[in-house]
Amino acid sequence: MSELRRFVQVDVFTQQPLKGNPLAVVVDGAGLSQAQMAAFARWTNLSETTFLLPPTDAAADYRVRIFTPGGELPFAGHPTLGSAHAWLASGGDPKKPGEVVQECAIGLVRIRRDGARLAFAAPPLRRQGPVEEPALRAQVLQSLRIEAAALVDLVWVDNGPGWMAARLQSADAVLSLDPDFNVMKGLKLGVVGAYPPGSPQQFEVRAFVPTLGVPEDPVTGSLNAGLALWLQGAGLAPDSYVAAQGAALGRAGRVHVAREGAHCWIGGDVTPLIHGQVRL
Repeated sequence: MSELRRFVQVDVFTQQPLKGNPLAVVVDGAGLSQAQMAAFARWTNLSETTFLLPPTDAAADYRVRIFTPGGELPFAGHPTLGSAHAWLASGGDPKKPGEVVQECAIGLVRIRRDGARLAFAAPPLRRQGPVEEPALRAQVLQSLRIEAAALVDLVWVDNGPGWMAARLQSADAVLSLDPDFNVMKGLKLGVVGAYPPGSPQQFEVRAFVPTLGVPEDPVTGSLNAGLALWLQGAGLAPDSYVAAQGAALGRAGRVHVAREGAHCWIGGDVTPLIHGQVRL
């Protein structure tokens, strides 16, 4: 039998409503089956929908399951920040002052308050280094409709979802892309290019996941986390920078990256938009 459950919808990586990446959060997710969760995620048709559950790890404050319209993800960034915000706003009391510990399929993820902003610790890369497979490189070029000379780097930045990243020569080159999503099927592809020195943001990012029913994601925390570890590790980005994402979709997402010691923090503002109940 269906029942009313607490529900919120937030806009992540923005202070301005409707300019970030929306996230649907079922706060009372306990008791729902995987089929029910997947069906609701298909119904919301957002890039991600999350369900908050009691933790199974004593070190965690809550557990989250993350669904796209096409399936479940082991980890994702904007759902991490949005779920943490929803958990706190719904009366969640962290075990450690100033820090929330989220349990998800990749393990525990630390989230801290950075003023009014939340930031999560970038999880380690599960796969990294150059993409060597000729067939994959050819598919990337064809799906982005670019020549080989336009592709500066193609590397793995996989922290769970399976991201690979293409670096182009400039932010303008990233914004001008007109991808072929039919060719791109099977890829989880991020694209990044740098702005000129002195710009308000240092990089433009786009994320394409047609396999999961999300041709282009508005603002993507997991991809930006993987990009940050790669770009900073390769000396291509400073310890602190701002990445822009979503302009191609009429959004204005901003991802705030800061490396402090051994940790790289991926931060963003969360703006609540809808609060109520859903019958599931």
